Amino acid sequence: MGNASTGHGSEASEATASERNAAGMDISIKNALISVSDKSGLEPFARGLVAAGVTLYSTGGTAKFLQERQIPVRDVAEYTGFPEMMDGRVKTLHPKIFAGILCRHDRADDLASLEAHEICPFALVVVNLYPFQATILQPNVTVAAAVEQIDIGGPSLVRAAAKNHRFTTICTSSTQYEAVMQEIRESGSTRFPLRRRLMAEAFAHTAAYDAAISNYFQQQADADHVPADPQVADSGNRFPATLHLTFEKQAHLRYGENPHQSAAVYATADATGPSIVRAEQLNGKELSYNNLLDLDAALHMVRLLPDPSVVVLKHNNPCGAASASHLVDATRLAMEGDPVSAFGSILGFNRPVDVASADYLCTPGLFVEAIVAPEFHPDALQRLLTIPKWKSNVRLMTVSPWTTPQPEPTWRQISGGLLVQQSDVMPIDEQKWQTVTQAQVEPDLLGELLFAWAMVRQVKSNAITLSKDRSLVGVGAGQMSRVDSVRIAIEKAGPRAAGSILASDAFFPFPDSVEQAAAAGVRALIQPGGSRRDDEVIAACNQYQLPMIFTQTRHFKH
Repeated sequence: MGNASTGHGSEASEATASERNAAGMDISIKNALISVSDKSGLEPFARGLVAAGVTLYSTGGTAKFLQERQIPVRDVAEYTGFPEMMDGRVKTLHPKIFAGILCRHDRADDLASLEAHEICPFALVVVNLYPFQATILQPNVTVAAAVEQIDIGGPSLVRAAAKNHRFTTICTSSTQYEAVMQEIRESGSTRFPLRRRLMAEAFAHTAAYDAAISNYFQQQADADHVPADPQVADSGNRFPATLHLTFEKQAHLRYGENPHQSAAVYATADATGPSIVRAEQLNGKELSYNNLLDLDAALHMVRLLPDPSVVVLKHNNPCGAASASHLVDATRLAMEGDPVSAFGSILGFNRPVDVASADYLCTPGLFVEAIVAPEFHPDALQRLLTIPKWKSNVRLMTVSPWTTPQPEPTWRQISGGLLVQQSDVMPIDEQKWQTVTQAQVEPDLLGELLFAWAMVRQVKSNAITLSKDRSLVGVGAGQMSRVDSVRIAIEKAGPRAAGSILASDAFFPFPDSVEQAAAAGVRALIQPGGSRRDDEVIAACNQYQLPMIFTQTRHFKH
C-alpha cells in the first residue's frame, strides 16, 4: 500500500516537511499488531503491553499462542472482515492494516481517512518472518518446502512500519522488546531515537531475508552447471550474477591489526559449520583482531589433518604441527617443531584436550596465546587454570559442530571489488600421484608423504615444509623465491632435515631446490609438477638418488 501522494511534486513536499519535523511525533500506543514466527519472549512482552492499556491484534498462529495463555487479543480477520485464506498465505494484506500502519499523524487528511473508513492506527508493529534461512539449512529440504517459507505479508508489514517510523514503532526481534516496553511504561509511547534505530534494524532484517532467498534460488538455478568432478574448475556458473552477503555484528574489537585501526567482527547469517566467530570462550582475555585471524587459521588447518593432531600457529602460518597415536605426543611434537616461534602461539587441536596434554602445556617456560579445540576435558580445563598466567590471559575456545571441511565460497576484498572462490579443502587424491624418478618411494613413507602434503597446503606461498615422523620440523613461508623458502625450511629444521620429507606447494622452476635438499639429507620430495624444466628437476633428483612424487595438484595460498 503506497503513499496518499500521487506525484513526484507531492513526494518532494512531504520530504521537505519531514526534514523540518524529522523527529515526528511520539504517538500514544493504543493498538499493536503482532504477527511473529519466532515467539521467544513474546508472552511477557504481550502481558506488559496489555497491562499498559494496549489492545493487541494478531493473526492465526500468534493469536492462538496468546489465547492459550489467556492474553486478550483481537483476531485480524475479525477486524478486517476478511478471513485468512490459502492456508494462511493471505491474512494481513488488507488496507485496514496498512493504512493503520502508514498513517502520518501530522496530516489532517490521513487522520480523516482513518476516521472515514473506521481504521484504527497501529503505532506498534511486532513482526518477525517465516524461518526461511533455518528451513534451507535442514538436510534434504525440498524446494517446495523452501518456497512455503517465503514470507509475503511479514516483510510488507515490516517495511511499512519502518517507512513510517516517525510515528510507528517496528519490532523485528525479541531482543528489542525490553527497550520498547520500558519506554511505553514511562510515557505510553516510544521516542524517536529508538524508533529510528529499530527502523534501521528492520530494513537490515528484511534485506538479509531477501538475500537468503535470492542466494538459495540462484544456487538452485545454477545447479545444472556445476561440474561433476569437484576438482575441476567450472566456467564460473556456480557463482551468481549478483552476490548478496549478509553479516551480523558480533562484537566491537578493541582495535584492528594495529592500535590505530578500529575493528569489529561479524558473523555470516547462514553459517552452519565450525566457526571461530560463534565459538564458546571458556577462559581468557577478550579476543583481538589478530587472535581471531590466527584462531580461524588454526581451526581450518587442524580440521584437514588426521586424528589426533595439533597445530601451532604464528601469524597465520604453522610453525609446528604433528599427528600421533596419542594426543599428548602430538602436542609435544608440535610444540617442539619450532620452540622459539611457539612462544605466544595459537594452538589448534582436532580432539578434545585431555589431561595428559594439559599437563604437558603446563610445563614451565611454555606459553600460548589461545587454544581452539572441539572441547576440553573438565579435568584438563581445571589443570590449565591452575596456572595464574593461563587463568588470567589464555583464551580457550571450543567449537561445535566439529564437522569434516566442505567446499564453500571464500571472499577476499580488493580495491573496488571482491574476489570469490571455492575453499581449498578437497581430499588428497593419491590416485593422481606419480613417482617420476628412478628411485622409488618406499612403502613406509606413504604416511609421511600424506602428512607433508597436508601441511604444505596450509602455508603461505611460496611454501616449503619439512616433516619427519609426522611432525613439522621446518617451514619456509611467503618468500618471493622458492629456493629461499627451501633454504629457510632447512635452516629451521637444522639436523632434523636429514631423513625428512620435503613438500612444495607448487612446482620447482629450477633444480637448485633439489640440490639444497640433497645436501641437507632430505629423504624424498613431493610437489605438483608442471614446470617447463621438470626434466631438469627430475634429472637432479636422479643424480642424488632422491625419489620424487608429482601430485598433479597445486596448493597456492596467497
